[in-house]
Amino acid sequence: MKFIISILAILIFFQPVYSAEAVTTETLATGLGVPWGMAIMPDNTLLISQREGRLSLLNLNSGSLTNITGLPAIKVSGQGGLFDVALSPDYAINQWIYFSYSKDISGQGATTLARAKVAGSSLIDWQDLLVTKSTTDTGAHFGGRITFDNKDHIFLSVGERGFRANAQDLSTHAGSILRLNLDGSVPADNPFVNHKNALPEIWSYGHRNPQGLFFNKITEQLWEVEHGPRGGDEINLIKAGKNYGWPVISFGLEYYTPRAVGEGTEKAGMEQPTKVYVPSIAPSSIIQYMGNAFPQWHNNLLAGALKLQHLNRIVLDEHVQAVSETRLLRNVQGRIRNIIESPEGWLYISTDDGRILKISPALADSE
Repeated sequence: MKFIISILAILIFFQPVYSAEAVTTETLATGLGVPWGMAIMPDNTLLISQREGRLSLLNLNSGSLTNITGLPAIKVSGQGGLFDVALSPDYAINQWIYFSYSKDISGQGATTLARAKVAGSSLIDWQDLLVTKSTTDTGAHFGGRITFDNKDHIFLSVGERGFRANAQDLSTHAGSILRLNLDGSVPADNPFVNHKNALPEIWSYGHRNPQGLFFNKITEQLWEVEHGPRGGDEINLIKAGKNYGWPVISFGLEYYTPRAVGEGTEKAGMEQPTKVYVPSIAPSSIIQYMGNAFPQWHNNLLAGALKLQHLNRIVLDEHVQAVSETRLLRNVQGRIRNIIESPEGWLYISTDDGRILKISPALADSE
């Protein structure tokens, strides 16, 4: 009964608003497979990682695409492949570019954090920084999103790989958010460094399949979005050492029965989400918008939706709880895989059908 009441509350107070806010949508590239990650380079090019194990450089002025060689062997299977790409916070000094991907370990896939440099149209100096303890023979729930804080740390999300118990098991990286130094070493102040039965890289746990991760460098808050089962997608504000509940608590249902997953929607010692989606939108990325191009979106969370094919805009209150939701860009008609913000405050969006789109404010009609 408690579960049913919670679901009704969500349906009553978090009904989405469908909006046609004035934006200009420009297609910059097509035919890119599944563009999983994007990073804006200093020379106004866009580095694009594709799940199929390809890396491309898009010239944002001319629209030309260049294939970047030098990737390692990548296990492309199911949901696995090449995942995120992000420039080092000190890129101007060291030129490091960070990647996440599925590495083949004796026929099984492991979410892996790596870095390399670009020389011309090739990668050089490839380094695997962490091959996570998350190997399974499934092709599901890799996580794979990366972000940086203000103190030379990198965060990596790792899904529970389709084995629910992993998310509550601190002896595996699966089902966790990890925090590392930029060289792949473990920060001394990580919450489980001195715990005998826990892996020291773990920052938070109890996650299902976190495919969105964003660190707000102004507020110093770490935001995460993850897939629920049948309903129960979550946006979480991530804090060190906290347990986010999967699969003990969930707002989702089992796939082949109307029974709720786990023990209910809350339990002592487990965190509650900032927002829950019932039914699922299948989120795959998240940012907190900080630009000026869309002033009405400032400080809003923006999440890409795969299943329901839109950009989800969430307004937060002073307690960082969701108070309203608007569903944008439904005319894109594609599974939104990734979203990033440009220095101008524009958005670059990738879709699973291989498109890269630029979203900018619509020009006002002249009299």
